[in-house]
Amino acid sequence: MLLIDGETDNLAEVARAARAWHDGAALNEIRRAAPFVHLTGRFEVPALDPARLTESEWQTMRQEARELEYAWQETYQALIEAAHAEPALRALYPFTSHWALRFSTTTRPRLTVVGPCVMANSDGTYGVGRGFTSEDLGRFATAQEAVELAVRRLPSGLGPVALGE
Repeated sequence: MLLIDGETDNLAEVARAARAWHDGAALNEIRRAAPFVHLTGRFEVPALDPARLTESEWQTMRQEARELEYAWQETYQALIEAAHAEPALRALYPFTSHWALRFSTTTRPRLTVVGPCVMANSDGTYGVGRGFTSEDLGRFATAQEAVELAVRRLPSGLGPVALGE
């Protein structure tokens, strides 16, 4: 999980950032030591509140989707926004890999996966499956259709997200 990122051609700045990290500096102190560093906002949550961690992860995921430079960036962004618009999914901790969006009832580091996997495909379609990158539950033309199925496939009685310890 990226906590900081950035670009520089100055190796001395990279060394200052690495040294600050090694020495246990807080993220904002690393930023002061190496101005090229960008704080991603992940896990900058007081007392590691699970609800706030979930909100933070959704915000980071939405921002990253807007900034992608891939051919199917619009398809992926539409999926993330459609999932975020659904209260039942927005209440869950989101995580993603390879254009596949999953949900958990616990935060990192120990995720408790719940519900189906929803995918943005390179051909502009969306898949929903029981397993990672499986489309055994359906393939759809819109993100909204895929998200609606994902919501219907969630187990009932899900409580608030807990800290994944």
